Amino acid sequence: MPPVPPAVPGVDRRLFLSSLLGVAAAAALSGCAGVGAADTVAKGAATAPLATTVPAGTRLKIASYQGVQQLQFKLAGLDDLPFTVSDWVNTGAGPDVINAFRAKSLDVGNNAGIPPIQARFQGYDAKIVAIDLTRRPTYVFATKPGSGIRDVLGFRGKKLAFSQGQAQGVVLLRALKKAGLSHDDVHLVPLTSNQFFTALQAGQVDIAPLANSQAPAYLKQYGPRGAHTIATDVVDLLNVLWAPASVLADPAKAAAVAAYVPRWAKGQVWAYEHPDAWNQEFYVKTQNLSLDQARSITALANKPLFPASWDEAVKWEQETADLLAEGGFVKRFPVDGLFDRRFEGLAAKAVPAEYQR
Repeated sequence: MPPVPPAVPGVDRRLFLSSLLGVAAAAALSGCAGVGAADTVAKGAATAPLATTVPAGTRLKIASYQGVQQLQFKLAGLDDLPFTVSDWVNTGAGPDVINAFRAKSLDVGNNAGIPPIQARFQGYDAKIVAIDLTRRPTYVFATKPGSGIRDVLGFRGKKLAFSQGQAQGVVLLRALKKAGLSHDDVHLVPLTSNQFFTALQAGQVDIAPLANSQAPAYLKQYGPRGAHTIATDVVDLLNVLWAPASVLADPAKAAAVAAYVPRWAKGQVWAYEHPDAWNQEFYVKTQNLSLDQARSITALANKPLFPASWDEAVKWEQETADLLAEGGFVKRFPVDGLFDRRFEGLAAKAVPAEYQR
């Protein structure tokens, strides 16, 4: 892990991008001057109706962080895809997905709602093609070992791990706002989520948001040294599939994405309905967790919920973009253009009624 940058209240927001996304992305940001540049990159995904069949020879590169999607498809018998997956790409963090999109090494990503906002701010055009709504918290706030912080109000004046381009970042901002704190009341330390563990255990940050699936491993190692977690009711509503506008403007690839979306939804449902198998095959065999740890994670799992209408998701995304704008992290913009409505409802139609919204 590179050295943790110093925490400075009111830090220049562009420092977050240069530290999280590298020189190339920062240069793109400087040259694009924010949101308006997205309009010069591409006018958005094609508006032509989606093809009902996928042309022979169509290939997609799909994100499968830690092999999740690939394993779900195998276990659920959903791997009879009408196109070729040329690569299941082991990438999940929002900044990494954006960089992979730019490098044309990824066609479909799976993230929360904040990376599409971040991509837009950088002048990169990508669209949401599927939505799974999250109703229960998926993150907790972990403390460094020996911390006496017990609630979000205790974050005042503390060093908080902050990833501007990832779900963890917006969860932190929403939690602060709900507690009546602003970003100027705390010290935001720009990191990516894969740096959180090291920064916590070294005491370089006081607090970092961890996914429910990550917390057991952290507490097992550092709980005996006084680390603990702080739960809140803050949710990160959107779990999305998204793709570059250039991919969606290609009729063959757009048809392949449309064929992938229903299978992705069915894979989510399969994992939810088969917790014992998923615990064993994923958490125990690939993540090296104990069965008890795996069960503690799946007990907190959200029931998949695929909306036939995306109106609620658009509203939530707008609130998120506005919250980031309030902190000076992005410029204000209408988020409607982040959604390719041609795909609206495809996921919902693929699952039983109890998983539809």
